[in-house]
Amino acid sequence: MTKHSIGVIGAGRVGAVLAAALRAAGHEIVSAAGESDASRRRIEALLPGVEGAKPTDVARGCDLLLLTVPDDMLSNVVTMLAASGAIREGQVVVHTSGRHGLAVLAPARAVGARTIAMHPAMTFTGTALDLTRLSGCVFGVTADDADRALTESLVADLGGRPMWVPEDRRTLYHAGLAHGANHLVTLVTEAMEILSAAGADAPAATLRPLLTAALDNALDHGDAALTGPIVRGDVETVRAHLADLVTTAPQTLPSYVAMARATLDRAVTDGRLLPIRASKMLRVLDAAEVAAPVDHRAR
Repeated sequence: MTKHSIGVIGAGRVGAVLAAALRAAGHEIVSAAGESDASRRRIEALLPGVEGAKPTDVARGCDLLLLTVPDDMLSNVVTMLAASGAIREGQVVVHTSGRHGLAVLAPARAVGARTIAMHPAMTFTGTALDLTRLSGCVFGVTADDADRALTESLVADLGGRPMWVPEDRRTLYHAGLAHGANHLVTLVTEAMEILSAAGADAPAATLRPLLTAALDNALDHGDAALTGPIVRGDVETVRAHLADLVTTAPQTLPSYVAMARATLDRAVTDGRLLPIRASKMLRVLDAAEVAAPVDHRAR
């Protein structure tokens, strides 16, 4: 496929890494826009020699425009670029938002640009470490039929695999990823806090083999991988957990209760826990919620 001259707007963790990978695949990165000091450092580290420029200049100077700005900024950025004449007919405009599809690029389409949504289902550090992680990464893509080959070629150049997502399912697709990855980080961090409160001097090392096995089992077997006191119906064990969390790690109690409820529902649904036992467990969870101290940190 044709190699492109690419401009990047939003040299954050995702943009700088994807641009570096496309550069390694033979595309020319002509300029990049990044407002923060961190973005400028990423351009220097991952895209040495690439000029920093204003967004409108970046858009005017390339035939493929890569938009890697935050979701909530994307619509305004596209509208501004199209209104200023920086986007032109025949230009390819690609965004990397998981939530959005092609509709958010309507101003670009209105001036005759080709539009693609191409979201990497990966978490990024914004460093060279991410480049090898792109190998085999799934990209949630949405594009017109006429741009299917181009989309697949770009994903292949990044070392990834395309997953075609209908326009009206983009938000649902992104919710699945965010729930699985972002909330996992919160869950694991809270588990490390609890272990630290219990006296563990290396909570990450303690959790790593357990969590690695649990994740692999869950991905392979779904609900059948569930183990632990909820599935066994060990009401008194859960009651003891909650009592200690209230006094020692209260910041973790809301998520423990929420995940325990969800786990309880799934255990009942698949028949692994009798409803009468589940009712006792639910009463314990309800009581813990009522007794929980109020956390004002987010207010």
